[in-house]
Amino acid sequence: MEAVPAYVDGADSLASAMALSASQDYQLWLFDAHLPDGSGIDLLERLRRSHPRTPALAHTATGESEVRDRLIASGFSEVLVKPLPAAAIRCAIRRLLGLPEHDQPAAPASAAGQSAVWDDDGAARALNGNRAHIATLRGLFTQELPNARRSILAASQLGNLEAMRGELHKLRASCGFVGAARLGEAVQALQAQPDSRALLNQFDLAAQDTIEQAG
Repeated sequence: MEAVPAYVDGADSLASAMALSASQDYQLWLFDAHLPDGSGIDLLERLRRSHPRTPALAHTATGESEVRDRLIASGFSEVLVKPLPAAAIRCAIRRLLGLPEHDQPAAPASAAGQSAVWDDDGAARALNGNRAHIATLRGLFTQELPNARRSILAASQLGNLEAMRGELHKLRASCGFVGAARLGEAVQALQAQPDSRALLNQFDLAAQDTIEQAG
């Protein structure tokens, strides 16, 4: 879902979901029809009391038409039947958010075979074509990037992989919004193998290039 790109929050219980919804507004909800401590229909009904217009996606391993009809009738915009590829989930999310439904091609490559540091077209797609906001958001992003870089490197030195993943998770979504293509790829690779020294060095170089080429 982060590859849409999107900021994603997860909740492991109905109480957590309700707490998140009370602290901020979301553009979309996605949750299972059958939850450990309740049902998706019950959760949606509770969320709708304070957020009546937020679109919602349900996913379920049950393919019966009556289950789908019941979920749609309860207010879900679409029902996704598991298992399904990640691209299908992203397509449904983009559809409900009014974004292009298909995965976009990779950012243009540099002569050395790496992605370009900045992908202007990718940033424009993430901002629904509003190129006027790109420079402003990139300025904020590059101001915050040195702190994020230091936090990730410090967590690596301490062997705190959980803290690393948390920082990388936030940074990856931000990269997508501002079109930080090379850094986004380095972050994604490091997320998959946070204990890799080579990938950490790759991330550090990408962060340095991103800061130096800001503008």
